[in-house]
Amino acid sequence: MLFRSTGLGKTELSARIFDVTRQGDYLIMHVDTIEPVKWRIRAGISVKDLLKLVRAVLKISIITFLLMPTHWFKEAKHPGEF
Repeated sequence: MLFRSTGLGKTELSARIFDVTRQGDYLIMHVDTIEPVKWRIRAGISVKDLLKLVRAVLKISIITFLLMPTHWFKEAKHPGEF
């Protein structure tokens, strides 16, 4: 997973999801950045946020992306500027 932020300029962070836990009315997603720094980032996800994510994933273009077996086993190419 890659992260970009307007606050970090052109810095790009490589990361992976470490854990997802429930805390009250939120799901807490723990993400470990790997490069160029090692941070643990936490994001609180509400039900409204989760519904937006589910709606986004239900787009035909995303479903076809997820169902292509060739994507499952190969290393992801960098998306370029995002």
